[in-house]
Amino acid sequence: MTAEQTSNDLTALCAFIADRGFALVPAVFSVKETSSLAAELQANLEQSRGASRSRNGNVYAARNLLELMPSLAECARQAPLTELLKRILGPDCGLVRGLFFDKPPSQSWSLPWHRDLTLAVVDNRLQTSLFKNPTTKAGVPHMEAPDCLLQSMLTLRIHLDAAFCGNGALRVIPGSHHCRTEVLPDDEGRLVTAAAGDVLAMRPLLSHCSGVGDSDNVEHRRIIHLEYASSPNLPDDFQWYHFIPLDP
Repeated sequence: MTAEQTSNDLTALCAFIADRGFALVPAVFSVKETSSLAAELQANLEQSRGASRSRNGNVYAARNLLELMPSLAECARQAPLTELLKRILGPDCGLVRGLFFDKPPSQSWSLPWHRDLTLAVVDNRLQTSLFKNPTTKAGVPHMEAPDCLLQSMLTLRIHLDAAFCGNGALRVIPGSHHCRTEVLPDDEGRLVTAAAGDVLAMRPLLSHCSGVGDSDNVEHRRIIHLEYASSPNLPDDFQWYHFIPLDP
């Protein structure tokens, strides 16, 4: 990413996210911290295979991460992430969902252009005029949320490894969170490269995708994906499946 997209200045970060829908926060976690996170996560995934997806013994995705590893709530309770979340979402924000993604060497995969539209809720059978398309993912009820709610959320993607073109780094369409009309750019979006310990902040409505890693790549691309909402309250009597306040 270019220098204008990476900044430790909080005001600049918030402004960039408002305009482009994403920003990279560099070096939030040290090498020691990312290694510790990765080791703790691996241990939890090995003990609880029910919520994970694996191929040839390699876990490449997992849901219900907040149940598998409750300590993840502490990840954003440090500078500059705490202040970033509060400035964008307000003082009552909280963590509502955690996911894990990896692209193991020689077992990579891709995702087409999409937006993150679903929320984990307690009950998806309620009558509603706002939510739609109820589903169940790894035993947890989900609903597709209205744009007005998704616009009040922010995702933090913690990079446990470096992300680059060769291991399937994310691509985004800058500014696409402002409009649902999908117009793919000629250059196939912006590649978001990152170092281990960097955190990508992005709006759920930002259009994004990722490609398959190179056949000769030997590097993992492990991501902890944490979703935050501005309020513990949902419309139409819905309840978050998890809501962990940023301020404990």
